[in-house]
Amino acid sequence: MTNLPVLSAADLAALLASRLCHDVISPVGAIQSGLELLDEMPDDPESMALVRNSTKSAVAKLQFARIAYGASGSTAAEIDLGDAETAAKGFMSFERSELTWNGQRAYVPKNLAKLILNLMLVANASVPRGKTVVVDIASSGPEVDVTITASGTPLRIPARFVALLNETSEEPVDAHAVQPYYTLLLAQETGLTVSLEQEEGVATFKIAGTLRPVG
Repeated sequence: MTNLPVLSAADLAALLASRLCHDVISPVGAIQSGLELLDEMPDDPESMALVRNSTKSAVAKLQFARIAYGASGSTAAEIDLGDAETAAKGFMSFERSELTWNGQRAYVPKNLAKLILNLMLVANASVPRGKTVVVDIASSGPEVDVTITASGTPLRIPARFVALLNETSEEPVDAHAVQPYYTLLLAQETGLTVSLEQEEGVATFKIAGTLRPVG
């Protein structure tokens, strides 16, 4: 598995917090702008729509982050993939790509669910102008077989993810690289392998292997 740079727990927590703030600052700022407009023009329908839509976006991003980055009970806690799917679809409803999620509902170790969601983020970032992201969960344990396909043009797989995956990264992990870093760290924690295949307009990310026992 990829040899990742070493980050202290404090640095990892700080960088993930920075990433979370980056994700929610836009909709929260839009809510503030909408409320300021409503102070000047009470009951203005466009301002009300801005506040409503931005609030929904902020809630969706926070609900997603709660599973993708946050702790869920004890170290051995499991997550319902149905909840992960709901969070993913809520997040992606405010993105440019359309999400399709295929797979049976099951309880899985929380780090596997987090890995799937974080790799979905990498896939989504690979098609910045949007098209489709498809999550196919053929098996969720103990033998894991997950494929996430991003289709669209231009195809721009995050360079920091590729560098970390191929062990060619020489730059320190910063707020821009922490999410790809965290994705591969989760793979290490679960004993799984992440791979990437690329062709014109399509990036295929795979998670495979045998889940490492927890505890």
